Amino acid sequence: MAKTYQVDPAHSTINFTVKHMMISKVKGEFKDFHVEANGQPDDLANARVNVTIKAASIDTNNTDRDNHLRSGDFFDVEQHEDIVFESTSFRSQGGGEFELTGNLTIRGTTREEMFAVEYEGSAKDPWGNMKHAFTGGGSINREDYGLTWNQALEAGGVLVDKKVKFDFELQFTESEA
Repeated sequence: MAKTYQVDPAHSTINFTVKHMMISKVKGEFKDFHVEANGQPDDLANARVNVTIKAASIDTNNTDRDNHLRSGDFFDVEQHEDIVFESTSFRSQGGGEFELTGNLTIRGTTREEMFAVEYEGSAKDPWGNMKHAFTGGGSINREDYGLTWNQALEAGGVLVDKKVKFDFELQFTESEA
């Protein structure tokens, strides 16, 4: 029987890393997101995953930078409140590893992206709720989504790399669909 899995936000994170000035990295996370998965527990290959991230929830531990990321130079959160991912396939690669492919929409632009996912296991919590954990990640070209702001550096290169790496740790609670 198909089940619905809701993300447990207290035990889940969606993080990103981007190279800064060609020499260091800026790390951050999105604090407000919802993830729902639907599928058969014994056949995750047909699972469907939907993710909605509130773009304004971006947090890099620097208020000025976060406000710039929320502005029209980057996410333009006043016009584009959500970042959305809707899966189109969840294929087993063996050994608890999967390839999650789907449509990612950022700032009104939708593109197909692929993320590697690993199933970490299942356990019942002290209240009898079945939990399932997944980790994973991938990378995107931010310029593909209209996040093109940058500054040239005097020594060559640019201030913000176009490649953004994502990683996530998601814990789900299952319920009957």
